[in-house]
Amino acid sequence: MSESTFMGVERDRIDWSPRIDFSKCNDCMDCVKFCPHQVFEVDENAKPKLKVKNPNNCVVFCRACAKTCGPDAITFPDKTKTTKMIKATRKAEKAAEKEAKANE
Repeated sequence: MSESTFMGVERDRIDWSPRIDFSKCNDCMDCVKFCPHQVFEVDENAKPKLKVKNPNNCVVFCRACAKTCGPDAITFPDKTKTTKMIKATRKAEKAAEKEAKANE
């Protein structure tokens, strides 16, 4: 399995990345300092300074940056729903592959 897939599903088809509640964010940038995957970007001249620049760099089901966030400004999609979506996608892809082989 390549790094561009997760559980056999293309990473860009999986909605898993941090959501920032800017009403809670205090611009401490602990999330940026912690995350080794370059998910975040800081623009000192922008308001807000912090943004999720590379959402697909986020490791699926990782929530570590949210745990480092003192004001709890970072959330993620529902893990159970995301898991169900991944399984449904895999099932649909396998059915399509099976149908394609049957039509050869």
